[in-house]
Formats: sequence, structure tokens, C-alpha cells
Amino acid sequence: MGGPSQVIEARELRKRYGDFTAVDGIDFAIQAGECFGVLGPNGAGKTTTVKMIHCASPLTSGTLRVFGLDVGREPRRIKARIGVCSQEDNLDPDFSVLKNLTVFARYFGLPAPGALERARELLEFMGLWERRDDRIRDLSGGLKRRLVIARALINDPDLLILDEPTTGLDPQSRHQVWDRVRTLRRQGKTILLTTHYMDEAQTLCDRLVIMDRGRILVEGPPAELVRSRVGREVVEVWGYPPALLDHARLSGWNVEIDADRLFVYTESGEDILQAIAHRFPSERCTVRMAGLEDLFLKLTGRELRE
Repeated sequence: MGGPSQVIEARELRKRYGDFTAVDGIDFAIQAGECFGVLGPNGAGKTTTVKMIHCASPLTSGTLRVFGLDVGREPRRIKARIGVCSQEDNLDPDFSVLKNLTVFARYFGLPAPGALERARELLEFMGLWERRDDRIRDLSGGLKRRLVIARALINDPDLLILDEPTTGLDPQSRHQVWDRVRTLRRQGKTILLTTHYMDEAQTLCDRLVIMDRGRILVEGPPAELVRSRVGREVVEVWGYPPALLDHARLSGWNVEIDADRLFVYTESGEDILQAIAHRFPSERCTVRMAGLEDLFLKLTGRELRE
């Protein structure tokens, strides 16, 4: 099952909680050395899938192998080769920045001198060495996230799982995390990333899946998915007259509506723009390049999820 270059392979993977199906028979594979993204709205099944991969939640049915090992039979061997950056900043508030790493290293059997050297290496890599004696409560949100990533790397894992690593961070902090992730990718690390930020996924991921209601909707490289499913450009029209929507549908345009906006997904935005401007007065009409967010909203809808 799977070739030697596959780090993760899932077949008909399911997870149920009573009558609720969180993950509904999904198939995917992650190759060694790639950054693979899992996107989806709240409740899509992303975190449940990730928990099964790092052996924190048993699967209900199907097959899931990590490094060729069955997650149900050999979880200890799998966990020894994985680093997990969870959504929560679950750092020990009673320890310093440095001690958070050296204590965590004991779980992987690193001897004290080796743990200290590894901790220093990671803190320097994440730009935290000067803060090594600080308490956790004195760190900003961005510094905490970088420390959680450093901790996830303490065992030099073959697979790094980043579960929404930049949620709540300011743009500067997010880009610092992105820089470190790109460096790890260049070093050959296999990275599994879940995120709600479309620009993050488009920047970092070689391939990705978009999930909704426990199922995978699409899979592939971000740019290819956008081009094939959305188009090259998007025309956005604010305050459009009802006649425009009728005209768009009769013309066979690929359209979507949201409150007072109309979106036209197309290969020739300027042509559509000119056609609208000449016949249908509106508040504003613009053309822009299509992006991953357009694909995400097109597939999963624009309504809020709990």
C-alpha cells in the first residue's frame, strides 16, 4: 500500500462520534518533502483528520498509514517521528522559554546536554534565543506561536503538523512564521498544514485539499485548482440591477451572488467589464485575479458556520 515516498496514505478514512460523521470516507496521500494543506470551514473535519494522523484519536473505519505504519497498531513508532504544533498555545507557564523545550525533549529520550544544544539551535532558528529566560506570560502571541513550532521540532521530526499555526497573529508575525516554514520545506521536511487563511495556503502549500462536511471536495496544487475551477479573473459588481443577473445567466456566465455583490468568474475580465459598464449601471465594478479564496467560497458557500 503506497510507495516509499508516501509519508501519509488514507483510504476510506472515517470518524464517527455517535450518529455524527466528522470524516466521511476520504482518500488522500502526502508525499515526502511536500507541504500539504487541509482547508475547510468550521466543522469540515480538518482537525479530526489531523488528530487521527498523529494518533490522538482512533479512526472508526478505513485505513490510515503514516511512514507505512498503521496508526492503530504502531502509534508509538509514528509519534516518535512526528512534531505537532497544535492550535492551542499549550506551553507551560511556570517554565522559561528555554525550559519549555528542554523539558519537552525528555519525552523523546534526549539526554540533557543534547536537549540543551537542540533547544538552543531551535530558539536561534525561530529568533527566540534572546528571550530564552523569559516566562511564557511575557511573550506576545507571535512569540508564543514560534515557540510552539520550535517545540514541535525538538525531536527533529520527519513530519511536521501545523494546525492553524498563525491564527490570531498580526501580519508581521504571520510572515515570520511563513519564512520559517519555507526554510523547513527547503530542508526537506514534510509539512501538513491546516489553516483558515487562503493566502497562507496559496503561499506555502504544494498541494491541498478543501474539505466540507467530512468530505474532500477538491485536491491539487492551489494555482491549478483556481484556474480549472474558477478561472483566471473575477469581475465584482456592487449594487447591480436585477436585469444584470438575468443577462449573466442567459449569457452563460459563471456567476455567484452575495448580498449586494455579483461575481463573474471568467478568462476575460475586461470583456465582461465592458459589457456590464455599457448596459447595466452599478455602484462599482472591478476586475481582479482569481485566488484561492474565490475557489473556497465557491465550493463551501458564503454563509457563516458555527
